[in-house]
Amino acid sequence: MQEPIYYTDAYQTTFDANVIESVEENGRFGLILNQTAFYPTSGGQPFDMGTLNEHQVVEVTNRKSDKAIVHWLEEKADLSGPVSGKINWSRRFDHMQQHTGQHMLSQAFIQLADAPTVSFHLSPKTVTIDLDTNELSQDKINEVETYVNQIVWENRPIQIKFVSLEEAQALNVRKLPPVAREKIRLVDITDFDLTACGGTHVTSTGGVGMIKIIKSERQNKKVRITFACGVRALSDYGQKNQITSTLTQQLTTGLEDLVPNIGKMQGDLKQLQKEKKQLQSELVTYQAQEISKTAVSVGNYRRIIHILPDGNQTMLRTLAGSLTQTPQTIALLALIGNGKTQLLFSSSEDVDINMNQLLKGIVAELGSGSGGGKGNTVQGGTAVVDPQKLRECFEIGSNNSLNE
Repeated sequence: MQEPIYYTDAYQTTFDANVIESVEENGRFGLILNQTAFYPTSGGQPFDMGTLNEHQVVEVTNRKSDKAIVHWLEEKADLSGPVSGKINWSRRFDHMQQHTGQHMLSQAFIQLADAPTVSFHLSPKTVTIDLDTNELSQDKINEVETYVNQIVWENRPIQIKFVSLEEAQALNVRKLPPVAREKIRLVDITDFDLTACGGTHVTSTGGVGMIKIIKSERQNKKVRITFACGVRALSDYGQKNQITSTLTQQLTTGLEDLVPNIGKMQGDLKQLQKEKKQLQSELVTYQAQEISKTAVSVGNYRRIIHILPDGNQTMLRTLAGSLTQTPQTIALLALIGNGKTQLLFSSSEDVDINMNQLLKGIVAELGSGSGGGKGNTVQGGTAVVDPQKLRECFEIGSNNSLNE
């Protein structure tokens, strides 16, 4: 297996090679070539995609047994001998920008925050590094971002070097590979960062475009930094600019007043919600007073039957609580809507009727449904029932229990 082309030239997107082996595994078909420009998943960087003789390469991996690079195709193809490969450049360049930006951020966090990187992850939507620190202030993050972008704007050269382990150990290398190798590939950002890496990178810091830190968060006693470089940073800015432009138009305000105005709106909303809750409470109290007038005497108790055409379970509970403030009261409430009937039976504290038994008896009378509970308030449900039939079931079931 020859040295991968991307090791020395990440900008080469086409190449010719010979097929030396075909691989079939778990229903997939792949090819091993005598040389390749395709990068396999490794070191936190995803694989390249592209074509081999117009056949789509959908994944590239290293074979465990001998580290040979396997190009997995979208479908089985009769390929042998010479083939022409082509890399998906937009995907490759995106990975180059993100990976180089990661090297730069990792070095900057060491210099300014004494926070080394312990892991790196690059996905189609996000790029993150985890830093070996418990806490990182926003001021420090801003300082790192400004500093690392200054390095981008200086357009410092980035070189690839191959050295022995002994030579690497003598250099100020930020990170060496965990496994000893005959030859170590170093990525050298001039007068800034030197680290061992097998990934693809731009040839100068200006190629990163810009580096934007999007978010920081605590993760398992580490700080995770989410960031975007180059094209991704531009896309992120474009999306957020569109959002803020839409908001400023809808709220008829300037960008600088957007956050204060939204804060004021949130405060106003909380006040309105508080007032709404108070009005709802007053409404329920009024409704309870009116509904209480419909109470009838059954045995030694006041029985109230009320069926609501709309509302929610919270409203039922609030209404029941208000109705049962009067001694010797039993409230049989129902709410019909959204394809179901909700039941809630409640009694004042001085009632010694088993409300759970009463509910189950009425559910049985309805012919379907379920319910139960403990104490003075129980609840259940059944399918949509005609209000008149429901009222009759309530009356019959409660008459039998309350007259015993």
